[in-house]
Amino acid sequence: MCGRFTLLTPWEEILRTYDAVSEMEALEPTYNIAPTQQIAAIIHDGQKRRLGSLRWGLIPPWAPDKKIGSKMINARSETLLEKRSFKKAFQKQRCLIPADSFYEWKSEDGKKQPMRIQRKDKNPFTFAGLWEKWQDEDGYNVFTCTIITTEANSFMQQIHNRMPVILPANAQGIWLDRDEHDPDKLQSLLEPYTEELTAYPVSTLVNSPRNNSKELINPL
Repeated sequence: MCGRFTLLTPWEEILRTYDAVSEMEALEPTYNIAPTQQIAAIIHDGQKRRLGSLRWGLIPPWAPDKKIGSKMINARSETLLEKRSFKKAFQKQRCLIPADSFYEWKSEDGKKQPMRIQRKDKNPFTFAGLWEKWQDEDGYNVFTCTIITTEANSFMQQIHNRMPVILPANAQGIWLDRDEHDPDKLQSLLEPYTEELTAYPVSTLVNSPRNNSKELINPL
């Protein structure tokens, strides 16, 4: 799964990397992005790529209230077309979610040790996501998203049996293409990451979403 991640990359660099535009103020760099928070995401509006923020935890349009979002922070790649909550978004509403690293908890001697996972070259990477629009009882639109997960690659298997789908640069345009509806082609993008990753243990302070400081990424 993917339940926490970081984004420290400057807003301007994100815009440049994804060739995107944004009319909103930059989100603050954060060391402990958690579910239900607003996170940076890139969508395609039919004419251009737009960088904005989405609430992490997908709320389907038919949901009676927003509480369901906290249970939909991740979507399994293998069952996207089987789940009512994700089927339409998979076909039409896909997004990119930039990150510098993510956290996963490794079971050791009956305890769970948080680990920070990065690319070996320390460059940012991109999660595959889905987004939705939900309307509350007052008619206010809430835009939300989920991060897609897949089975762990050989590196991640020592930590956890699942991992977020990390899209290489040559797959990101296909994923954002609003005219691409071929489920087999889209599904083929949702594979375990093949480039080298690295991981190291960090403080259990990351367990609480209230904690958000550089101390969280210091190696133990």
